[in-house]
Amino acid sequence: MPQQRIESPAFFIGKGTDDSDLISFGSGQPDLPPPPSVYKVLEHFRSFKYGLVQGTESLRAALAKEYPYAEPEDFVITNGASEAIDLTLRAIAKDALGSKVLLPRPYYYSYPHNVVLTGMVPVYTDLQKGKIDFEAFARDVAGCRAVIINSPSNPTGTVQEIEMLKKIEELCEEKGIYIVSDEVYKDFIYVRGNYLLHGEKVVTVNSFSKTYAMCGLRVGYIYTKNREIIDTAVEMKSHTSMNTSLVGQAMALAALGERDSYVAEHAKIWKERRDFMYRGMQALRLDVWEPEGAFFIMPKFKNAHRAMHDLHYNHRIITYSGEWFGAPERLRFSYALNVEEIEEGLRRVKKFLETEYKTY
Repeated sequence: MPQQRIESPAFFIGKGTDDSDLISFGSGQPDLPPPPSVYKVLEHFRSFKYGLVQGTESLRAALAKEYPYAEPEDFVITNGASEAIDLTLRAIAKDALGSKVLLPRPYYYSYPHNVVLTGMVPVYTDLQKGKIDFEAFARDVAGCRAVIINSPSNPTGTVQEIEMLKKIEELCEEKGIYIVSDEVYKDFIYVRGNYLLHGEKVVTVNSFSKTYAMCGLRVGYIYTKNREIIDTAVEMKSHTSMNTSLVGQAMALAALGERDSYVAEHAKIWKERRDFMYRGMQALRLDVWEPEGAFFIMPKFKNAHRAMHDLHYNHRIITYSGEWFGAPERLRFSYALNVEEIEEGLRRVKKFLETEYKTY
């Protein structure tokens, strides 16, 4: 059978679950279990009617305790961070179709599509070794209605410096530019604590998918003090998905109850995997910067898209092409798998580097 050309991440999504020989460095999906209390929800859950479109009051009240000066009314519970980003961008695009949204590049592969689907136009500012260059940012953000900040970053694994984030806050507030802060990896920072962007036009997006290993339950949220964004998002959601799964929200609330012990314990595991993956990439002499957060690393390869194909078809490894993230000279590896699998995957990468890669 001829090899099928791999055009998008959709080719890989869902693969590897039932194939013990396939090493997947592709999916950004935690392999660790959720908090134990999440499973117990099903023993007594009986609420199967429609719920509040904005989200259950109990979950929003619990989230408000996680953010300084927050109120339950400042949140919209969504179907994962994906819907949160979509609703936020559509609310920002209201009465402003054709506006520009700045994306630091490399970017998460859905961002340009998210922007286009709202009727706005993506524009880009290039990161330097995964970091925002403020002079370039200030130039490129001129005339934009919004910017998406993703720190820690998918796909780079880098974390923006606090001083940089404060400068971006100040500039965007001065220019009246919305900041959409995608913080789904904020609990996986290895170099410092999280810095919460704030301001009149700042919208924080987060999710239970990564921190609590609840990807398939699809529970995320919008947090903002901007009442217009909240009201617009709720109104749109009432005509599209309506309420987010009530059992999913109940499970999210249970997970929050175990936050202190669960997150601290698992952060150690993620850092151990980061260290193992980074040292392994260095030993292979790949050009890569050290991940500071999330669970991704982006080494450089000659003819990277071809390398992705050869790694998959010849060595049974899934990686994601940097083309999908605006970095065609790189591949994205996720280390959301156990150390034994990482070790085997790196062994196969080494074999690839010693064989067909030498012919590139």
